[in-house]
Amino acid sequence: MLHLIWTLLIGAIIGAVAGWLTNRGGSMSWIANIVAGLIGSALGEHILGYWGPVVAGMAIIPSIIGAVILVLVVSLALKILIK
Repeated sequence: MLHLIWTLLIGAIIGAVAGWLTNRGGSMSWIANIVAGLIGSALGEHILGYWGPVVAGMAIIPSIIGAVILVLVVSLALKILIK
C-alpha cells in the first residue's frame, strides 16, 4: 500500500514538472498530473530505456521526457479537436 502511494506521489511530481516545462501545467489538475506522470513514465522508459536515477520504480529522466511528450501530444490533439 505504501509503495502505491509513493508511486502516485512521484507520478504527480513528474506530471507537474512536465506541465511546468511545457507551460501547460496551469490547466492540469492533480489527477491529470498523476495520469500524465504515470503514463509518461511508462512511455519514456519504453522509448528511452531504464537509466538514470530511479525513484519508486520509475527512471526519473526518461519518465519526465515521456511525460513532456505526452502532455504536448495531448494538448495539441485537444487544440485540434476544439477548433
